[in-house]
Amino acid sequence: MAKGPDAFRTISEAAEELNVPQHVLRFWETKFSFIRPMKRAGGRRFYRPQDIQVLRGVRRLLHEEGYTIKGVQRLHREEGLRRLIAAGQGITSPPKSQVLAESAEPLAHAAELDEAGRSRLEAALAELETVKSRLDSLLRR
Repeated sequence: MAKGPDAFRTISEAAEELNVPQHVLRFWETKFSFIRPMKRAGGRRFYRPQDIQVLRGVRRLLHEEGYTIKGVQRLHREEGLRRLIAAGQGITSPPKSQVLAESAEPLAHAAELDEAGRSRLEAALAELETVKSRLDSLLRR
C-alpha cells in the first residue's frame, strides 16, 4: 500500500524514492545543514514532504547538473531552499548575472520618468549595489 503525498518517509523509503543509497542521504546531512529530517527515539529518521523535495533538488544538482557539494551549498546560501526545490522539479533558473542584467534593463527604458525620478532610482540602485558588495565581502570571510 503506497503512502499519501503528505506522509512522512523513513530513510529507506526516501532513498528508494530518490534512487540513492541510504548512506548517501546520511552523508548529505553532514554536508548540507539545511537537510534535517525529524529524528525519533533511537535516531530513526523521518523525512517530511518538503525534505523529499529538497533532497530531490540536491540529487538533481549533484548527479545530473554536475554541481559540486560546495556549489550546492553556495546556491542554497545565495538563492535559498526554493531554488533547490525548483531544481528538483526540473525548473532551471537563468544565471544570477543574467537576472541582475535584466533587472537593470527597465532603467534604460524609463524615458517616461522625469529627470528627478530617474536620478532617485539610479541613486537607489547604486546604494543597493554598494550594500550587496559589502555583504558579498562579508560572506567571503
